[in-house]
Amino acid sequence: MTTSVKLTVLGATGMAGSRIVAEALTRGHAVTAVARGHDAQAPARDGLRRVSADIAADTAAGTAPALLDGADVVVSALPARTVLPLLPELVAAAGGARLVFVGGAGSLRLPNGERVIDQPDFRDEWKPEASAHVELLDALRALPEGVEWTFLSPSALFLPGERTGTFRLGGDDLLTDAEGASRVSGEDYAVALLDEVETPAHRRTRFTVGY
Repeated sequence: MTTSVKLTVLGATGMAGSRIVAEALTRGHAVTAVARGHDAQAPARDGLRRVSADIAADTAAGTAPALLDGADVVVSALPARTVLPLLPELVAAAGGARLVFVGGAGSLRLPNGERVIDQPDFRDEWKPEASAHVELLDALRALPEGVEWTFLSPSALFLPGERTGTFRLGGDDLLTDAEGASRVSGEDYAVALLDEVETPAHRRTRFTVGY
């Protein structure tokens, strides 16, 4: 039986964050779900504590440490543009807890060695957030050795779907299926992330998941 982990999820009501929360609860972990707003009609669930907070405001006010207190692992499912300027304070507020980041696919490499973000067909509206993910990954790699972090990049197509439990893991290269498509559901992404939380295999590095 897996030992219960105290997990704090930032951005817990978004596409990725909500699925990470659901997967963690299914596995019996204790989850603090942090978001700027929660559905007032959402039913209570065993092991779940909902906290309404703005992590950027709490960090600026110096109250983020209390928000993350007691966590074994802090998962950030926030936009990279939100996290990047807060990273030093977030690391300090985590107080030694492991940090796991929902990353982007833009920095993954193609077979020709080029990055996804640098391709001519990469949409302009995606570039600000994708560029922030690139910068966030670089910033994580520059953190002192004692800081435990993991950055999980999804495949190029990352949308709600099915939980199949069947996928592949990779490193810095974009994963594609037999038809050349690069995709993963939010549900299977959450499975891969919780597998990593329970059995760390990618400490201080980035990995990716896809079909």
